[in-house]
Amino acid sequence: MSLRRLPLIPALLLGACAAHVAPTAVPPLAPPAAWRGHADQSAEPANARWWEGFGDPVLTGLVEQAIANNPDIAIAAGRVREARANVAFARAQLLPTLDAGAAGGHSRTVSAFGAGLNQDFLQPQVVAGYEVDLFGRLADSVKASRQAYLASQAAHDRVRLAISGAVASQYIALLGLDARLQVARSTLAARGESMRIAESRDHAGYSPKLELQQARAEYDATAQIIPQIEAAIRRSEDSLCQLTGEPPHPIPRGAALAALAMPQVPAGLPSALLDRRPDIAQAADQLAATDAALNAARKRFLPQLRLSASGGLAISSLLANPLTLWQAGGSALAPIFEGGRLRAGVEAAAGQRDQAAFAYRRAVLQSFREVEDALAAITAADDQIALARHQRDTVAEALRLATNRYRAGYSGYLEQLDAQRGLLNADLALVSLQSDALTARVQLYLALGGGWTGA
Repeated sequence: MSLRRLPLIPALLLGACAAHVAPTAVPPLAPPAAWRGHADQSAEPANARWWEGFGDPVLTGLVEQAIANNPDIAIAAGRVREARANVAFARAQLLPTLDAGAAGGHSRTVSAFGAGLNQDFLQPQVVAGYEVDLFGRLADSVKASRQAYLASQAAHDRVRLAISGAVASQYIALLGLDARLQVARSTLAARGESMRIAESRDHAGYSPKLELQQARAEYDATAQIIPQIEAAIRRSEDSLCQLTGEPPHPIPRGAALAALAMPQVPAGLPSALLDRRPDIAQAADQLAATDAALNAARKRFLPQLRLSASGGLAISSLLANPLTLWQAGGSALAPIFEGGRLRAGVEAAAGQRDQAAFAYRRAVLQSFREVEDALAAITAADDQIALARHQRDTVAEALRLATNRYRAGYSGYLEQLDAQRGLLNADLALVSLQSDALTARVQLYLALGGGWTGA
């Protein structure tokens, strides 16, 4: 064996020892063949501007404003910029370095004959260095940085999708509060009319004092609901202002809650989520980044080869002509004993890879669950809305009959009061179900990835 190969033996042995440090195997995960919930296969897939499907230009404007001005999106964009710079930094490690410098001054020394020597000197110099990427360690570092940059882009899309969903959900909730306020005011007007009738009947002696007190109590109870809803509307408007990056102010309204379009449930297969959801893309890119970082950490056990060269001039008042100086060489560095630092680095990189692998699996499983939950919520809400509308019509007809009987004196106030309470509850329940159905569609768009493709 050649003696020149002996220094490489400890490094190769250490590399072999490090080779057994492997990440934990992640169980395979196959997406289901189809969704359990209902999906309209004739509908178009969700697209990036899914919020336009609700048919409200005000909602569209709010979402676009939030995407442009929301601080969280701006922070995510800053992380993308940072990751892009890290890629440029990693790529720069593959290129040679070139430095220039100069040294100069005035000195007085003693010659070998005991005479004083005065010297003015100047020494400009250029130094070049280059690390040969023998085993691809630097290339793996570049790959890790590039995958981290892609993960930051996916994270940016994830934040944009989350903010747009939050704006849509909050706007639907705001319209739901408006509808509840309208129901409360209509009920208050109806109970005010009932109180007026009770007062006239009491003055005429046609009904006992109890009916009048009951009518006043119900009127006051309904009046208390209105300030609560108005306060909730203010809070909802403030939340929307924060999402859109503005100070609190009144939010304009477009269509009423009942006038919003109910988008069709978009089609799609479970396997499509792996390409559409930004959180899954982020997890996949992070996994690829940790794989490359693990490879780079393993290759630190291998030798490193560095080349260097320098050239310059020596200019002195003691020299008749400038003197050319140059130097060229190289060095090979192989780790022999690092006190366990390199092995610990590999273990840490393997642990990070394990985390990324299971985080990817978790993201995929969570995406499947979120889609199924949203489909189930849509189906349940749509079925309940049909029943709630029929119930509301029935209760409204019962109230009409009870009011006519009360005005004609054929029944007491309690019969009309029960019908009024039933109509109030039915109206509020219908508003709540309509809000739930629209919000469930927002959640489904978010679960399907919203059509984001890395904008």
